[in-house]
Amino acid sequence: MPLLEETTLPQEHPPIVPVVIIGNGPSGICLSYLLSGYTPYLDSATVHPNPILYKKLQETKHIPITEQDLEYLSEGLEGRSLNPVAVLFDTLLHPNADYGYEFPPVLQWRRDKQQHIPHLVLGRATPGGAWHAMEGSMLTISLGIWMELPGVNYRDLNNGKRRDVTSDRATPEEISSYYRNYVKLKGLQKNFVDNTYVTSVHKLYRGHDGEVLENGHTDEADVGVGDCGDEVFKGNGVECVNNGASGVLWEVRGFQQVQNDTHIPFCLFAENVVLATGASDSPIRLGVEGEDLPFVSHSVSDLGLAVGQRKLDMNSDPVLIVGAGLSAADAILCACNSNIKVLHVFRKSVDDADLIFKQLPKTMYPEYHKVYNMMCTQTYTNVAPSSAPNRPQAVSIASSVCAKMCPKPQLAIGNMGGNASVGLFPDYTSFPEHCVVSFQSDSKCLLQGINSLKAVKISMVLVLIGTNPSLFFLKGQGKYLGQDPTKPISCKQNPIDIHPYTFECTKEPGLFAMGPLVGDNFVRFLKGGALGIASCLLKRLKKKGNLITTVGNNFI
Repeated sequence: MPLLEETTLPQEHPPIVPVVIIGNGPSGICLSYLLSGYTPYLDSATVHPNPILYKKLQETKHIPITEQDLEYLSEGLEGRSLNPVAVLFDTLLHPNADYGYEFPPVLQWRRDKQQHIPHLVLGRATPGGAWHAMEGSMLTISLGIWMELPGVNYRDLNNGKRRDVTSDRATPEEISSYYRNYVKLKGLQKNFVDNTYVTSVHKLYRGHDGEVLENGHTDEADVGVGDCGDEVFKGNGVECVNNGASGVLWEVRGFQQVQNDTHIPFCLFAENVVLATGASDSPIRLGVEGEDLPFVSHSVSDLGLAVGQRKLDMNSDPVLIVGAGLSAADAILCACNSNIKVLHVFRKSVDDADLIFKQLPKTMYPEYHKVYNMMCTQTYTNVAPSSAPNRPQAVSIASSVCAKMCPKPQLAIGNMGGNASVGLFPDYTSFPEHCVVSFQSDSKCLLQGINSLKAVKISMVLVLIGTNPSLFFLKGQGKYLGQDPTKPISCKQNPIDIHPYTFECTKEPGLFAMGPLVGDNFVRFLKGGALGIASCLLKRLKKKGNLITTVGNNFI
């Protein structure tokens, strides 16, 4: 369905939407579910295993969770998220999951049209976000049931399939299919506009007469009223209105890609904007010489493409893989399965407690355990300094800048130890406590170790040291929203600073953030952002009587 209707009559202003959600991954889908009138109540037929929480829930069992005091309910709860509402919602949906139990949710969902808030979800592809772009043969880190969204059991849509009794992990293909079907089953399609690219989100103001102002002054040329008033959204019944209320508005601009790669621009106003863009937009770079050479890549999929096109085979020079996270491990597995030689470079020692492999149970993650064992046992052995008196002086120079050029690995989760002795790949060599100094145009790479400087010949390089979100459409790329406004937004190092119970940005009222942008990198916990935001907006709706003061024409 096209986002814009080209044959409509011009309007004085672009339409105003109560809520615009940027991103149609699991964060955006879950929030759309809650804003569409699906309301959580305590299921009277269940008992939560936490007696203190259960007593609190019993006190207000006839009141929707979204209308309750989330701070009070969250008090004293502990879990693997720093956001208290994320821990709360997780324990309501998966009680005692961290202890290995699979208790049923203690929530029941009722559809209440009075709880519906009109909204749009803008996404670059079909609902599911980045899951559509992931390698279909890999397995998720989380269990399949932890990837599910409220109201639809994952196994029901997956035909009850389980791989074995110890591991119920899923493939990205299965998860992306689940999210697409979820939107259809819950009747959310009218809220979603696919193939849309947001290019600008800009804060405006309304005067008391409804006139749109920028920085308190009328500026129609900059605001875009004149050049986008004739572009009207079309979307199955979501109410957009032009009204005379005063206050802050957000101007959202972008384009929709339709048939034949045609780009149709759009412009709309929103009273509230939710950032749900995830964290996979911008790969972290080493920042070393030669990183832009054509044989250097920052995506695992490029390795699969090179193998598929037979640009790499067992006779090729080794592939150099940089990083010590799960993306690097996936690339190693892909190369080993194709009999391609691998050189693996990472900053940390193999005994470092922060390595993600030390946090994954080997019974559930045997493939990653295999990679970790190779990292430990198939290492490149440095020559001792005393046996190399003529070592180049460049070693000390490179050593002094090594820490600046090589960022630390971005992932950290849980425990895995032991040694695997079967199925190791002989053409793999690890370089622990090494970093890249430079890449050269003759397909050589200079590596710096603790006491060595080594040049290696390679066929391809994969730099897989994490990703950062891309908020290019915000002022200053959104840096001012971070916990440290002097640094770029980073899901682990510098998430967006939010109110812990509403997920509203502390520096921008009316702007919300959820998911990896606020540090919740797992689907299991990002759902808490949807609860916090929906609760906040519904309480404001109840207080004001309407998020949009005057209900006007139905433009969508």
